[in-house]
Amino acid sequence: ESPSTTWVTLRASILTYFHFFCEVCYNLLMAKQSSISWQAEEYISREHNIGWYFGLFGVGIALSALAIWIQSWTFLALIIVSIIAILISASRPPRKIQYTLDKDGLKEGDKLHAFEDFKAFGILKEDSHFSAVLIPKKRFGLSVKIYFPGDSGEAIVDALGARLPMEEVKLDFLDKIVNFLRI
Repeated sequence: ESPSTTWVTLRASILTYFHFFCEVCYNLLMAKQSSISWQAEEYISREHNIGWYFGLFGVGIALSALAIWIQSWTFLALIIVSIIAILISASRPPRKIQYTLDKDGLKEGDKLHAFEDFKAFGILKEDSHFSAVLIPKKRFGLSVKIYFPGDSGEAIVDALGARLPMEEVKLDFLDKIVNFLRI
């Protein structure tokens, strides 16, 4: 083997390692720069006045009377458990969750949602609250809805837009019912 061949091989190896080192440094730098963190509540907390509670109990009593009249004891038990569950969830304050958006995906507390699992995202505005909805690739996959403060919204939308295409999203039927009932 000639000295010039050895020198070419050595030079190629050095350049390969240097290129790899530069790429790793660049990726680390970009990961640090593109990481966005914020805190938000897990859902929109709505105030319930006395009329809401009277309405809930009125519907519960009417459905319970129907269940007793048709002698469907399972339906009666379902109504009672449902009313108790609605009361508990309506009185529980939402938790504050730490969100981090980086090159790996969206971290919701300790859970990581990888970008590879989603085909697009969209933005929703409910009252004065903004949220991003991550749309899953799988047909029966669950979408992920994250709330964010309006002042950091542009940076969050830009970071999501750099990784996923943006689509128009609308409230689905269940979300409309939940908003109407103020649950």
